[in-house]
This record gives sequence, structure tokens and C-alpha cells, in this order.
Amino acid sequence: MKDKTIIIFDGVCNFCNSSVNFIIKRDPTSKFFFTPIQSNKAQALMKKYQQDSNNCNTLILIKNEKCFLRSEAVLEIVKDLSGYWYLFGVFQIIPLSIRNYCYNFVSKNRYRFFGKKDSCMIPTTELQKRFLL
Repeated sequence: MKDKTIIIFDGVCNFCNSSVNFIIKRDPTSKFFFTPIQSNKAQALMKKYQQDSNNCNTLILIKNEKCFLRSEAVLEIVKDLSGYWYLFGVFQIIPLSIRNYCYNFVSKNRYRFFGKKDSCMIPTTELQKRFLL
């Protein structure tokens, strides 16, 4: 686990699942691994990094044994995507409180805006090795 870059996401959220698919398409070296927040692996990681799993409305990135949340996680992820996505790093000039306010607004309304599934996404056979459950 130490050498893996792990994204913890809401497995029943349509927006979160679309974001995972977006990342996979732009991650040709398979740097990122994924686990839905509903999984035992995610729960163990959240406990390790002292994140409240009962009140989690955020994407969590574990990279180099550090835990990134909300907009910091997103900006850290785009650094490692293929293409020009790293340019979104310019948003780091916006104060964290403002970035996270916007992030939290979308996060709290994600089911209303984008919908929700009844169960977690099931990865294809070729992608299963990138999902930690």
C-alpha cells in the first residue's frame, strides 16, 4: 500500500464514478488506484489517516503516505494526469477556504445535481486490478 496512490471516492455517486472514469482515461501509467468509501479498504485507510467515515463528503487522495482532501486532492490529482490537466494547478493561487467552499457546495449537492446509484460501480475485468476492496 505504501507505494500506491489511492483515491477514495463515493461509489454510489454518479459524479464521483464519472470522475474516476475521467482519471482512468488520463492515467496511462496506472498510477492511481481506487476504492469506494463503502469498502472495507477505504474504511481502514480513513481510520489510519483519521478521517471520519460517517461524515465524509469528500474525495480523499492518499499519496506518498499523505492524505489530501477536497480541492487539495483534486489539484494534486491533476498534476499526474496526461495532457494539459496540470495547468489547473494555477487554481492553487485561490485561497484554500474559497476553493473548499466551492468544493463543499458541489459535494453536498452531488446526488441532487448528478444522481445516485443503488450500489457501487463494478469495474470491468481489465480495471479490477486498479480497484482495492
